Amino acid sequence: MQAPAQARDPLAGKLPVSLITGFLGSGKTTLLRRLLRDPGMNRAAVIINEFGEVGIDHELVASSSESMTLLSNGCLCCSVRTDLQETLRELFIRRRAGEVIDFERVLIETSGLADPVPVLHTLQSDGLLGAQYRLDCVVTLVDAVNGLQNLGDMPEAAKQAAVADRIVITKSDIAKPESVAALEARLEAMNPYAARAVAVNGEVEVAFLRDIGPRSVRATPAELDRWLAPSGEARPAQGAYLRERVRAGAHDASIGSFCLWFEKPFTWDSFAAAVQVLTSLRRPDLLRVKGLVNVAGEPGPVLVQGVQHVFHPPVRLEAWPGPERRSRLVFITRKLAREAVEALFAAVGMLDAPRA
Repeated sequence: MQAPAQARDPLAGKLPVSLITGFLGSGKTTLLRRLLRDPGMNRAAVIINEFGEVGIDHELVASSSESMTLLSNGCLCCSVRTDLQETLRELFIRRRAGEVIDFERVLIETSGLADPVPVLHTLQSDGLLGAQYRLDCVVTLVDAVNGLQNLGDMPEAAKQAAVADRIVITKSDIAKPESVAALEARLEAMNPYAARAVAVNGEVEVAFLRDIGPRSVRATPAELDRWLAPSGEARPAQGAYLRERVRAGAHDASIGSFCLWFEKPFTWDSFAAAVQVLTSLRRPDLLRVKGLVNVAGEPGPVLVQGVQHVFHPPVRLEAWPGPERRSRLVFITRKLAREAVEALFAAVGMLDAPRA
């Protein structure tokens, strides 16, 4: 992980990408229809596996080519014929050449059995794509009727929920109220740092699912809180160098979540060293990391996020958006205890003590 260096705002101007995932039958098609009918989504590019899988209503389709369909609401629908990287590159090239609409955001729908991590790797590891696109959020749909069983029996379903920024519980209108409550409790234990909503008859507020990730190095406290955790999450009291997480998710299908707060600023070398050790030893089990790092000598926090061993280039925010100055890191892990991660960062902090 290289130290952050930037001559301009590295977030401004990039096209936000939302990944829509969820297990088979979770209602991704219904949600996509809802999004495409919203006036605020009338300049979106939608990437799917095949047009037939989405079942977009016929009245939305205006014209089509071999791989792209222009929808009557102004959106562009594109099928993946080769791989996602090539599709995203082609979309941007054709947008810049004026061959397709000047879309303002991208929605990527995965198949029900897909692991979302490779898609996130695509955005993080491809330099050309990283210069034009930024990850806005991961939206995971969970079926209230079969969700509990899927989370317990299907590793893909558990992983989809674990890496989410937003979770939408679907089919609540046909599920028993106690089933919905039990599912919410299970999801809260797995990933308390993903805000949740219950869709009623397939309807959910579009504002809940858009503009999640920071859009500028001048992000406000509210914008950073919206990205890192549900609103209203309590902050820990002031204390030692390393503070315990705000909330820790109980292990569920071997997946847990926690947030670490750090009182003492890092040097960039010490933070990068801790992350390198962690990713080298436990990369498959480090499902997702995101947060703000207080780096000594920087005027503002450094924004970091990664999936397994692949991290986005770090972004230096211009200034601290509020009085809070502590580093805050959210971890979603599999078979990796909070205490082990705490011990690693504490050991690096001791080694990084000022020289006499």
